[in-house]
Amino acid sequence: MKKEHIAPFFATLAEANPQPVTELVYTSVFELLVAVLLSAQATDVSVNKATRGLFAAASHPQAMLDLGLDGIEAHIKTIGLYHSKARHLLQTCEILITQHNGQVPRTREALEALPGVGRKTANVVLNSAFGEPTMAVDTHIFRVSNRTGLAPGKTPLAVEMALLKRVPPAYRVDAHHWLILHGRYVCKARQPACDRCLVSAYCDEWKQKRT
Repeated sequence: MKKEHIAPFFATLAEANPQPVTELVYTSVFELLVAVLLSAQATDVSVNKATRGLFAAASHPQAMLDLGLDGIEAHIKTIGLYHSKARHLLQTCEILITQHNGQVPRTREALEALPGVGRKTANVVLNSAFGEPTMAVDTHIFRVSNRTGLAPGKTPLAVEMALLKRVPPAYRVDAHHWLILHGRYVCKARQPACDRCLVSAYCDEWKQKRT
């Protein structure tokens, strides 16, 4: 994608969805952290179904510890890898209480030190909870960035670094939400809906198809 096309690319997505947000349901930073931790290799829909009951039973770290491993697993057993996720969640809650006064930390280093929290999860929390201009590169963003030519890269980290360099500052806070939603509903892996894509004019792959 040509540099001069990046701003209009995001301007078009912004006009269609001025205030993009994650589709995970949460009411606090802690609940967001839990939801993202549980979302690895799971859909947002399945996570939201599981956390509805989980958050009703335990909405803060101590309550989660009180619920215990069996209690947590009972709520999230419909989610893939729920055994390890429940264990990581308990360990994370213990660290939040003993090292962070029960609060979710605001630095990447502290977030990534939590069990089950990797770079992508940390980026989601930093962005959605604290408004940091981070790029949480999941499969959708990775695909869209490479397919359109917006920020090509062979690894998620390479794509993340390219996005941080190429996305105009005015769009950085919301960029990862726009790209995720675009990849989830329009620029899909097997059958991209190019016929109803609002930004196809800027897409490298679309241009190649037309030549």
